[in-house]
Amino acid sequence: MASSVFRTKSIEQSMEDTDDPEHKLKKDLGALDLTVFGVGVTIGAGIFVLTGTVAASNSGPALALSFVIAAIACGLAALCYAEFASTVPVAGSAYTFSYATLGELVAWIIGWDLVLEFTIGASALSVSFSGYLQKLLEGTPFEVPAQIASASGGFIDLPAVVIALLTMLLLIRGTKLSSRVNQVVVAIKLAVVAAVIVVGVVYVSPSNWTPFIPPSEPAPDSGSSFAQTPLITSLFGLDPAVYGIGGVIAGAAIVFFAFIGFDVVATTAEEAKNPQKDIPIGILGSLAIVTVLYAAVSLIVTGVQSYKDIDPDDAAPLATAFSAAGVDWMGDLISVGACIGLVVVAMILMLGQSRIAFAMGRDGLLPRSISKVHPTWGTPYRITLMTGVAVAAIAGFVDLTTLADLVNIGTLFAFILVSIGVVVLRRTRPDLPRAFRTPIAPVVATLSTIMCLYLMLNLKGETWERFLIWMALGIVVYFAYGRRHSRVGVAQRTAAEKVD
Repeated sequence: MASSVFRTKSIEQSMEDTDDPEHKLKKDLGALDLTVFGVGVTIGAGIFVLTGTVAASNSGPALALSFVIAAIACGLAALCYAEFASTVPVAGSAYTFSYATLGELVAWIIGWDLVLEFTIGASALSVSFSGYLQKLLEGTPFEVPAQIASASGGFIDLPAVVIALLTMLLLIRGTKLSSRVNQVVVAIKLAVVAAVIVVGVVYVSPSNWTPFIPPSEPAPDSGSSFAQTPLITSLFGLDPAVYGIGGVIAGAAIVFFAFIGFDVVATTAEEAKNPQKDIPIGILGSLAIVTVLYAAVSLIVTGVQSYKDIDPDDAAPLATAFSAAGVDWMGDLISVGACIGLVVVAMILMLGQSRIAFAMGRDGLLPRSISKVHPTWGTPYRITLMTGVAVAAIAGFVDLTTLADLVNIGTLFAFILVSIGVVVLRRTRPDLPRAFRTPIAPVVATLSTIMCLYLMLNLKGETWERFLIWMALGIVVYFAYGRRHSRVGVAQRTAAEKVD
């Protein structure tokens, strides 16, 4: 059994599978499509929602530093992703990369982890959309009743459910159509972000940035349980605290949620027209663009409104900051832009999840029937339908904070495995043509692993508990189904029987 869980799927076999007529995706995406996908999915809840939470509860005006720290960790991982995705342009992202380098069990673990990341991420964005929509409709005849406005304050978050199902239908219709819709929406989002920066500069009060890094102070509930404190605090017996350098780093672990766009680009590698060139451009280009925008917007939001006055539970902090400054029209503009933009982020995360499950189904680790593509639209419609229903159900009944933390830990874990995998593949398959090579790969991969692990340790104990429960469930599913139905395993057993 030990040898079976470490069996790898060759790069050549992965490439051959992309020509299977029943499981073949259309190559519709160019460098611009991929860059816009990355920017589109990245500019979402991290900037429109979590800015307020992190500024008020962790970083203060140093929110910009939290974004920079998270961006550095992402940048290191992005270099590894770019090499992998251009070398192995197959759907599945880190799952496919791990299968080729670290073995089937590790590939399953990372695939199961990515299912968590993208499904929960799409749910979180659906909830974020609902928050901004309610802000926009507040006080109008169309105001959403409290009973169907949120999972925490009512029975269900109905707007989140509806938008999840609508994005599911758009994805089933076709990837190119989704890309065109995304390009229009990204243009709207960038215009809104630009307006935030340009208009916000006029209303910034530099005194709100002093002190830039607020002095560390005990957390509001210093006697909080293991579940509610960062794991690193519990491991080393530290007193729970907010602000200071520790708060800035803890904030980086939370706003990391804002940088999950480029790994979605990697999941679409099989649908790229020229993956060797287009994938690295899409990954690194989108990350560079959003990092600059995030740092600028975070300085604006903490400059317009003091971090002490920000409500950490506010679902629309950017809009609220401008409303507090007396610029109500700007608050409304932000709410409209966020509503439109968050829909597309949810859509792209859902696309990422469907491609991961598609790859796992094609490999036999999940039922192969779920990976069949639509005869006309060329999309994996069965798994997309299943994903959409799951996202809608989660978005309807789980709050945003819980969802965001789960996305972060899943993403960071994926980044660690990709960083390790790129070094392993360099040693095991030095012969493979690499259109993009990670510079000083061992150093970059090591730094990426260390930074991602440290950020993981800054997430709450309850987030770790939920993550480990999910991964334990995944191990059970693998040994109960995936290991026996693996196409690589079946082929090996068939070959052995012929020899005997």
